[in-house]
Amino acid sequence: MRICVVGLGKIGLPLAVQYASKGHEVIGADIDARVVDMVNRGLEPFPGEHDLDLMLKRAVGDELLSATTSTRDAVASADVVVVVVPLYVDASGVPDFSSMDAATEEIAATLRLGTLVCYETTLPVGTTRQRWAPLLELGSGLTLGSGFHLAFSPERVLTGRVFADLCRYPKLVGGVDEESARRACAFYEAVLDFDERDDLPRANGVWDLGSSEAAELAKLAETTYRDVNIALANQFALHAGRLGVDVMRVIEACNSQPYSHIHQPGIAVGGHCIPVYPQMYLWNDPSASVVRAARAANAAMPGHTVDLLCAAYGDLSGAEVLVLGASYRGGVKETAFSGVFGVVGALLERGAVPYVSDPLYNAAELRALGLVPYGGQPVEAAIVQADHADYHLLAASDLPSVRVLVDGRRVTDPALWRGVRRVVIGG
Repeated sequence: MRICVVGLGKIGLPLAVQYASKGHEVIGADIDARVVDMVNRGLEPFPGEHDLDLMLKRAVGDELLSATTSTRDAVASADVVVVVVPLYVDASGVPDFSSMDAATEEIAATLRLGTLVCYETTLPVGTTRQRWAPLLELGSGLTLGSGFHLAFSPERVLTGRVFADLCRYPKLVGGVDEESARRACAFYEAVLDFDERDDLPRANGVWDLGSSEAAELAKLAETTYRDVNIALANQFALHAGRLGVDVMRVIEACNSQPYSHIHQPGIAVGGHCIPVYPQMYLWNDPSASVVRAARAANAAMPGHTVDLLCAAYGDLSGAEVLVLGASYRGGVKETAFSGVFGVVGALLERGAVPYVSDPLYNAAELRALGLVPYGGQPVEAAIVQADHADYHLLAASDLPSVRVLVDGRRVTDPALWRGVRRVVIGG
């Protein structure tokens, strides 16, 4: 097959490399000329994706993968087009379709008869059928069904482990009609590997969910579930803290039977997925009060964490506080919706002087994010915001002037912080 991947970001590029690894001819399209140039030279444009460097070099060296800034040129010769262009949501929860509309119009301009188009970007329910199908028909002059085929298949991977997740979880597919679904299922069966281990909870492979709407809802539902579950865990943690009970012992006890699967509480919920997709769900279902309350509860956690610091430290006016971790999660160089911004904002509201350090970011990169980098000066308090592996060995001797540590991720060793008041969420 000749496959075009539109959008060579942290998901799109690994997908393109995966397809090429199965012997297919892949051309990636991206509006970022720097990314296109690096891909064509076999260089990964972003760090941290396991195996991407080696697999990208091999795919380019075997002349199975190339990149271009012209979506029209890439689509013109493709049998299948996979779309992984970001969809953003504004502060009020309204999706901004402008980037995806523009990409879809470029795809339509050179869409060939019989081409299969698969959207993998997470979407509000109904978008594939109600928005993309008319745009593709209008721009191409082709008719859905007889002229081209259309499906939605959500990505279900985490950055840093895309290749492992691609083969571990079922690939969900929903076509706008039966023929689109059949072709999409055949496509993914041809380009993906699936783990055959007996310890997997359910059979993986390609699952036809019966419609594009069902596949869209499945992605929103599984991610919204995580947000709601974390919010519940956070509320348990805050209540346990007021009671003087260790919430982690409570959660461990609850999860010892199969009907309870309480997630881990923490200082923030970040990344491109969990804070965003519940808002897409709410756009379709504004009456979902449970979802709305959970999103608000999780968004409030950075402020609650700074409240814990105030309770342990006292008045923060003029206090210099080190925030450990800019990333939204450990080991990943990504700050999308990271809790660092909420923590720094709450500290500033209380009159503190916040600094930020992160082993994955240099001082210039932190400044570019609007954060003040830590320069090694004495600080009176510290907050662990990201669960980087480096922080597991962090000790009081590393920050000798600190008298209060708030560990928002429970990653530090209490034995290494004797003599310092160490506070955890739900402790």
